[in-house]
Amino acid sequence: MSSKPLIRTRLAGALLLALLLPLAAQSQDPQGDATLESAEPAEPIDESGIDVGEGSPVAADPAALDAEMMPKASRSLLLDAVQTAAGYFVVGERGHVLMSEDGKDWQQLAVPTRSTLTSITSADGVLWAGGHDGVIVHSTDGGQTWTRRRMQVWTPDYLDPFDGVPVMDVLMVDGMNGFAVGAYAMFLETSDGGVTWSPRGIINYDEPEPEPAAAAPAAAADESPADDWTFDASDLTLEAEADPHLYAMARTDEGDLVIAGERGAFFRSTDGGQSWERDRLPYEGSMFGILSFGGDHLLVHGLRGNVLESRDLGRNWTPVETGITTSLMGGHALANGGAILVGANGVVLTRPDADSPFTETRYEMENGETPNLTGVMPAGDAGFIVVGDKGAGLFRPQ
Repeated sequence: MSSKPLIRTRLAGALLLALLLPLAAQSQDPQGDATLESAEPAEPIDESGIDVGEGSPVAADPAALDAEMMPKASRSLLLDAVQTAAGYFVVGERGHVLMSEDGKDWQQLAVPTRSTLTSITSADGVLWAGGHDGVIVHSTDGGQTWTRRRMQVWTPDYLDPFDGVPVMDVLMVDGMNGFAVGAYAMFLETSDGGVTWSPRGIINYDEPEPEPAAAAPAAAADESPADDWTFDASDLTLEAEADPHLYAMARTDEGDLVIAGERGAFFRSTDGGQSWERDRLPYEGSMFGILSFGGDHLLVHGLRGNVLESRDLGRNWTPVETGITTSLMGGHALANGGAILVGANGVVLTRPDADSPFTETRYEMENGETPNLTGVMPAGDAGFIVVGDKGAGLFRPQ
């Protein structure tokens, strides 16, 4: 992790979240030592290595509390979805994790956190979910039971610059090795199946920040004295953030890794995550998702309907026409370079293959609402599972 201070004003408290390097020690059998009856009871330590006993500053924090079972959890804010052999899983606010066999009927699962969960992934039958307060939970039995492995909540006397920083995406290479990314350039890795997560810096602050791949030309300035008080497009140019928020991560079939984030931030690794090359996208706004197709074929999507496509692992990009200006928050790669993207106001963009343009449709609930969508997952003959600020639903393109 870089020793460079992290500037927190960009989120103004909206991402008041946390992250922690958990202890590697396993919890001991509660039936183990029954001989020291006169010993003072130890303060409770949960699986993430955090002291959650009485008097602990985080004992009453939502990150350390079990999720409440809510009858309408399937209609709450949900942010991501994944499919395993056990069924479909979605995650969202208040530590909600729900499971469904058909994408229609959902059952809430008991999870040891009330922090908002932003991402869920699976590998080798194991599930991991990450979110606010640096929380990472995982399940090894098809989602029936969950263990909290990490959290790093913010406290008034915080010392670590990653206190209170959210996990935005989790990617597992296999059942043992994986990564998590988050706000303020947070990058974590695990090699023990997610039992422990270690922070590592991937930005070399001694190197100059890269220039955008293709900057848009600035508008010509009006030299009229009457308009001296105005500003032109050059005044709106966004500089690259020193510690950009990292929103999404993907892995190619060849094992290369890519990350997309705030203000055009883009990173690639061709050695399995050992080293990283920093780059900038031609669009200097934030990209919230990244899809990987075969070979070096990538697609990123984000603010104001912007979509970029690359055939060389992000070294060169081509803008993709979407016809919309609403933000695209979620997506899923389909066969033959096809894709489905979802976003604000129920927008759904689909294309059957890489050579076809995107077609716009809208997801409407039974009551006519068009919710803001954040994630999408193919659901076989049922169509697609979509999640957003009105919960989970089924969508079938017309």
